[in-house]
Amino acid sequence: MRQAGGPFLALLIAGTALAALSVPLWPTPALAQTADPADTAEAAAAALRDAANRLQAAGGARDRVAALTETVRAYEQGLAALREGLRRAAVREQTIAAVLDARREEIAQLVGVLSSIERNPEALVLLHPTGPLGAARAGMMLGEVTPALQAEAESLRGQLDEIALIRALQESAADDLAAGLSGVQTARTELSQAIADRRDLPQRFSADPDRLAHLADSSETLDGFAAGLSQVGGTAPEDSAPPAFEALEGQLPLPVEGTLLRGFDEPDAAGIVRPGLVLATRPLALVTTPVAATIRYRGPLLDYGNVMVLEPAEGYLLVLAGMAQVYGAEGQVLAAGAPVGLMGGADPNTAAFLDAAAEGGGNDLPETLYMELRQGGSPVDPAPWFARQ
Repeated sequence: MRQAGGPFLALLIAGTALAALSVPLWPTPALAQTADPADTAEAAAAALRDAANRLQAAGGARDRVAALTETVRAYEQGLAALREGLRRAAVREQTIAAVLDARREEIAQLVGVLSSIERNPEALVLLHPTGPLGAARAGMMLGEVTPALQAEAESLRGQLDEIALIRALQESAADDLAAGLSGVQTARTELSQAIADRRDLPQRFSADPDRLAHLADSSETLDGFAAGLSQVGGTAPEDSAPPAFEALEGQLPLPVEGTLLRGFDEPDAAGIVRPGLVLATRPLALVTTPVAATIRYRGPLLDYGNVMVLEPAEGYLLVLAGMAQVYGAEGQVLAAGAPVGLMGGADPNTAAFLDAAAEGGGNDLPETLYMELRQGGSPVDPAPWFARQ
């Protein structure tokens, strides 16, 4: 038999290429579930724009502290969503690039076949060297193979277009990110000033600052401080007590945007065990009280850094430790969600933020907040009190 040439050799190559490409170029369904980075990042950009509008409105709001607290939260959530969107975009791009790179030879073969057919369309009607029957069979093969080749070509084009979209998304995100970082910094500054200017918070009692300072200096453990704290301050009027605390078990929000790093009585890397939760947070994250409570103490304590001790109900103390700044004064009654402090660290610049997202997130939660709940003077596991997040 004479060797087939022209379109018939192309058909043979096409059959081989199609067999090689029988596994879809698209990633598996498990990977495809995270294949909407554009939607995620666009929603995050919208959240940042909404936060900017909130910040502008908060300047003239009647209750600036509450409005600015919501604004800071909106910025934090928007920036977190943008980081996640960029991370997913980077992962998606890497996945597609890896698939295309692994199948470079098959793709090149497919492109060559399509180019050959496109350059010589008139040759497709020539007779097969073996005669009319061979030509008819070749025509039938071409009719079956060509649509499949076209489908693979469209799939390849779609993935290349998606990579282009992802790269454009990453480039445009820099502007939204810069505005978001600037906005949240402004909102935090204005919140701190609004809290400093506010003098109308209700008081449950007037604490003796000298006794509190002496207690903090003389205490050797948090247990000793908590025990001594019950002896400092006056009794509260009945109508100023926070609402029933026990009924809120399992419903409280976390005091900060973050993730659980260590659980109750779980040892750290050095083997140190503490009867509380450790939450990993982002730099300068806003810390709020998860429940209406009275400030029993605020300031530095032992090796915990700045500490906020809140009394949500008689017999209960909620300890928050590790903040860079703390707000309020002893005896003040705070509503649920009121700001009590800011974590330490510094906002990343735009380049650092984008680099961390492109690398898959990195350690973007470097700060830690320690949270302890005490009932009747003894620490209890705080986890059951908080809604699962």
